[in-house]
Amino acid sequence: MSILSVKSFAKINLGLLITGKRPDGYHTLETIFAPINWYDTLEFEDGEGISLSCSNAALPVDDSNLCVRAAKSLAEAGGVQRGVSMRLHKLVPFGAGLGGGSSDAATVLRVLDRMWQLNSSHDELHALAVKLGADVPYFLEMSGLAYGGGIGDELEELGFSLPYYVVTIFPEEHVSTVWAYRNFYPRFNREHPDLKELARELCLKGDKSVLPAFENDFESAVSDHFPAVRQAKQALLDGGSLFASLSGSGSAVFGLFEREADALAAMQRAPEAYRRTLTPPCFSMGSGLVF
Repeated sequence: MSILSVKSFAKINLGLLITGKRPDGYHTLETIFAPINWYDTLEFEDGEGISLSCSNAALPVDDSNLCVRAAKSLAEAGGVQRGVSMRLHKLVPFGAGLGGGSSDAATVLRVLDRMWQLNSSHDELHALAVKLGADVPYFLEMSGLAYGGGIGDELEELGFSLPYYVVTIFPEEHVSTVWAYRNFYPRFNREHPDLKELARELCLKGDKSVLPAFENDFESAVSDHFPAVRQAKQALLDGGSLFASLSGSGSAVFGLFEREADALAAMQRAPEAYRRTLTPPCFSMGSGLVF
């Protein structure tokens, strides 16, 4: 088989409300996932066993890597004897709250299911995705703006798009998801807004007054402990963003802009060492195939 190359796009969270904690230790949440034009690239070809190499030497390529775990879990579930050689060109920062590892795992499930001709059902792939991580089902099943509930695995495609330019900045800080859940400031008993309805008001009616309701419950603790995150967000606000927020558990922040020129100017305001990307309005992940 020739090499198959696939893009794995990242996401931001437009609002992230942590609503409770289950007996099994997982937290429940509500969020709006939005894809952004920042991606890793995964290459697949037939190989002996299941192996992974990575352009970033800081990332492990053993069974602790989500790509390897995804491939092995699918092979076990499908009784597959074939192998695969995978190479990950890592561009999405890890520890950023952008879901790069989850997106990569979803790509592995989707591509290998086809490559190995398993024809797994939606429920079968969904079950594997949930075991790999709470964000994996979004990247596996959705392509655009989506509501997430439960632990992030109860998904609903919203059927409309975010009509703004999105500037995403990584302030070169890595925030562990485990750390974020241990240190956020709980507000379980508050009445929380209807994020789906707010997203409709924002995207379909252009009501920008709803933007402050899209809070991220990780942001206060992350900003308190990581000053660079606070500074990156302020750079977006100073650059004229309509709204700026932390993505996921951080450390990446994003800002929404109506005009491309303003978005590009805001990108230039961030410290030169910070990685950043621009996503156009109404962006969708599509298939990700880049033969």
